[in-house]
Amino acid sequence: MPLWKVYHPVGAFTAEDKKKLAKQVTEVYASIPIPRFYVVFIFEEVAKDSCFVGGEPHNKFIRFKIDQIARTLPGPVIREWWTRTLDEVIAPFVKNRGYDWEISIDETPFDLWSLQGELAPPFESVG
Repeated sequence: MPLWKVYHPVGAFTAEDKKKLAKQVTEVYASIPIPRFYVVFIFEEVAKDSCFVGGEPHNKFIRFKIDQIARTLPGPVIREWWTRTLDEVIAPFVKNRGYDWEISIDETPFDLWSLQGELAPPFESVG
């Protein structure tokens, strides 16, 4: 289950932008394959002058905090490919709009996750 928390300035994304970004990222995960219903997005607006980078206000900054639970990335080559792939997907929503951005990915233990009270099935299993 990837959980994306997107911290962004007020008004950075329209409702349609949010839907489109979530859909495009979900399709990348689905290609792995990870079930689409595993992918969760939460958009959190950050009020003006409430984001600081290097101790200075930064009102054009977007932070993507990603928790990946269902799968882990085995090794540096795949990790770099995955980070670059995600950067490409989000670029039209940030880079092309003049925002600075950052992505961080945490991989949490698979065995410490449940979905609606059910433990997750093994990767590519019938479950």
